[in-house]
Amino acid sequence: MFTKILVAVENNQIGHIVFQESLALAKASNASLMLVHVMSPYSDRYVNPISMDPYSFYPAIHSEAITQTLKQWDHLKEENINFLSSLCSTAAQKGVKTEFTQNLGDPGRIICEIARNWQADVIILGRRGRVGLSEFFLGSVSNYVLHHAHCSVLAVQGIAVTLPQNPEAEVVVMSAE
Repeated sequence: MFTKILVAVENNQIGHIVFQESLALAKASNASLMLVHVMSPYSDRYVNPISMDPYSFYPAIHSEAITQTLKQWDHLKEENINFLSSLCSTAAQKGVKTEFTQNLGDPGRIICEIARNWQADVIILGRRGRVGLSEFFLGSVSNYVLHHAHCSVLAVQGIAVTLPQNPEAEVVVMSAE
């Protein structure tokens, strides 16, 4: 069974579901957890680094923009550390050994690197359910991890994307015999 479970979490609804699933699996298999949160400058949630453009026409405004951007990043880092600490406390109350780390960069690559270095048996992460062009342009952390991880990966489905129903379409069922 699993002894080391790496859990990629975000402070959102799917992140809480991922944590609960991971905690249940860790309790059932007497495993330890490593909670990982990756702050990415490419994510919608984080401050846009465009305000740090070094070719600003107004140097005074530019330096103020850099100061404000760095303050916002510091606030987000602290908020995420508090989130991870609260999850660790919850896991400790349930008797599960847990540690955490927060990193900055490309989430997929960092999750795979930490899993390899920590020698995780399985990675658990959320999947938002992006498909088609949104997945192509916005990327998919879960897709990257599924294809590059050294160990098993469990992707917990977020909000499911449903295709429009067409009552006139035929359903073809195929079986392998």
